[in-house]
Formats: sequence, C-alpha cells, structure tokens
Amino acid sequence: MKHLFQITWKLAPVFLLLLVGSAVTAFGQGPKLQMDQLDFLANKASDTVDVKLDERLMATTAKFFSGKDDADIKEVLKGIKGIYVKSFTFEKVGEYSPADVDSIMSQLRGSTWSKVVSVKSRKDGENVEVYLNMLGDQITGLAVLSIEPKEFTIVNIVGPSTLRN
Repeated sequence: MKHLFQITWKLAPVFLLLLVGSAVTAFGQGPKLQMDQLDFLANKASDTVDVKLDERLMATTAKFFSGKDDADIKEVLKGIKGIYVKSFTFEKVGEYSPADVDSIMSQLRGSTWSKVVSVKSRKDGENVEVYLNMLGDQITGLAVLSIEPKEFTIVNIVGPSTLRN
C-alpha cells in the first residue's frame, strides 16, 4: 500500500499537466479558427486571398459608418471581433490534400461548433459547409468552408450575436 501511495504521488504532476493541457485545448477551440498552418498553400496556388480584420480594425471600420442610414451596419459591425478569410485557387486538381482540409475540420469538431448547412455536389465535387460556434443561446462565431477540386476557401467571422425573435 505504501508503494502504491508513492507511485501515485510521483504521477500527480503528470495528471495535473494533463488536466491543465486539456483545459487549455478546450478553451483554444473557440470561435477564431487557426488558419495560419495553411499559409504554405500560397506557394502552390495560382491565386490567394488572405484577409485578417482583427478587433482593432473592425472598430476602425465601424467609424466609417457614421450617417443615420448607416446605423444598422454600424450595429452589426460593433459586435464583430474579427473577419478572417483564406482562399486558394489552384491550376490543377489535387494540389491540396484532404489533410490540409482536415487541419481546419478538426477545429470544427469541438463541442461548441455545430454544422448548420451542408451542400454537396457529387457531380462537380464541390462542398460547402456552414458552422456556428454557440455559447448558450449566443452565436460567438461563424465558419464557412467551400471545398472544390481546384479551390479551397475558409471564412471565419468572430463575434457575439444573440438569437432573437
């Protein structure tokens, strides 16, 4: 029994690290997707779009809408914390792999993300999926993936939006 107690105390730091690591990983699966791991695809793509509008830039953008007619636009922009887009167009089919897509899809498998739209074309090989990140009844993020044989696009909008009647 004494031996078992000593082993347990020696393993306690390992269990603590695993617990903290799990909490950090779960926290990291928030509404902002990590897309920088796809940057290498720009070297293979014929066309690339990369948009990074963080919270600071969104606040600056909202200031441009100061007229009375712009109140609705300004209200929508006020809640948005960021807009992030990566789009790659390729000359040939197969220049990006399913593993590249999975690096994003794995983030969307978290407990706070829900797929709300899925459109698939077997004929053209085109897929579009829309995901919402929810915290209670509040939408905290949106992700749209467009997966085509020669094009791969991710749009990620981060920011709260309450579902109302």
